[in-house]
Amino acid sequence: MKKILYISASSKPEDMSTSKTAGRYFINKFKCEDPQVVVEELDLYSEDIKDPNYKCFKGTAELVDGEEYESLREEDKNLVDRMNELCNQFLSADIYVIAAPMWSVSFPSILKRYIDSIMLNNKLIELREESVKGLLDDKPRDMVYIQSSGGIYPKILGGKFNHGVDYFHDIFKFLGVKRFEKVLIEGVDMNKVGRDKALEIAYEDIDLVVKRFSKDAVFKI
Repeated sequence: MKKILYISASSKPEDMSTSKTAGRYFINKFKCEDPQVVVEELDLYSEDIKDPNYKCFKGTAELVDGEEYESLREEDKNLVDRMNELCNQFLSADIYVIAAPMWSVSFPSILKRYIDSIMLNNKLIELREESVKGLLDDKPRDMVYIQSSGGIYPKILGGKFNHGVDYFHDIFKFLGVKRFEKVLIEGVDMNKVGRDKALEIAYEDIDLVVKRFSKDAVFKI
């Protein structure tokens, strides 16, 4: 039985958010293909996602424990507990679906804050003197990045504008995730495209992605 962790990063409610609307379509489509899939949802703007605090670490990216933990103020203990909770939730998933708008040719800062909170030593990564290694290669895992944007960017310039796609492609590959898929919802604010048409195109892309998942194809990144 597979588990999807669906992470949304838009401050808008779902009916107003293009990325969340597409994300919901993906989840519903996947559940139709695999009714046994477990879906856990994390709406970052509805959660308590704080910036990591140096007091919470005993070393590089490693959370305090034992006496060091007990000596913390209650608010810092809560932050340590929350980071552990988010990291463990992330580790338990087989498929990651992130839905976010493009902001300033990147993505909302709360999404980076979330990644910073879960990137913990001996959990997601292993820090050694000679190297750093991702630890998500312990089982097959997949990742889908769904991004909405008001404009359309030429493919030849994609690398200059799709920083969100590049960032999540690279970081998930580093962590050990073997399959990466992207769904770009472009032209949402353009008269010649608009939200409805952009979503219609995205739904077709999502149908293809879900079909590839259901056939258990592996696309290395």
